[in-house]
Amino acid sequence: MNFLGIIVAIGCVITAMLLEGGHPSALLNAPAFLIVIAGTTGCVMVQYPIKVFIGALAKFKWLIKPPFHDLAAQVTILEGMATLARQQGLLALENEISKIEEPFLSKGIQMVVDGVDKEQLVHLLENEIEFEQHQLEQSAKVYEAFGGYAPTMGILGAVLGLIHAMGLLDKPDQLGPAIAVAFIATIYGVGACNIIFLPTGNRFKNIAHDIGFYKNMILEGILSIASGENALQLKRRMEVYLEAHH
Repeated sequence: MNFLGIIVAIGCVITAMLLEGGHPSALLNAPAFLIVIAGTTGCVMVQYPIKVFIGALAKFKWLIKPPFHDLAAQVTILEGMATLARQQGLLALENEISKIEEPFLSKGIQMVVDGVDKEQLVHLLENEIEFEQHQLEQSAKVYEAFGGYAPTMGILGAVLGLIHAMGLLDKPDQLGPAIAVAFIATIYGVGACNIIFLPTGNRFKNIAHDIGFYKNMILEGILSIASGENALQLKRRMEVYLEAHH
């Protein structure tokens, strides 16, 4: 759905152009693309370490298939573990760890089984959540940086195009097309910024929030189990998250 939004936005622009009698091929210009997209990419690479930059680009696929987290399924698993811990003790959870697919939950339950102090457990797991949030925030900022530089690079491309057009003042038949081409760079810059880069950055912020929400719910459940609460008590704690999620 997220990537579909980009297609819809671009489609609307092209449709409007067609209604005005233009042709989409008029928007194709290799020098403008090179200045705006490649130039903007270079600027962002200066701002961020290569690892952060590549990681952000790799996450672009999230616009097509964002991370899915089944909160209800995790609550069911937590309730089952709470019941088992109450009936057979915390050590009984050790046999269940290998069956857990969620790495964060598996790590937390392992800490509980190992007898890690609750305060230390909270500190370690909250640090992991915070570190992951920082990484996701960096990815969002990479796209925001793309959105910040793209319009400026578009203006740069337009100016360079106009400089070329001024050299054609003695050729009126070529002057008009040259000026039109000059402004294509501006279209690339402003369009890429507002249709792709800034919306993608904001979408990643929302995804980061959802992941943090999901991990905090699991942390709450782990603490409930470590405290010896029964499944009913744990379910009441989880209901707050499930209701907020819907």
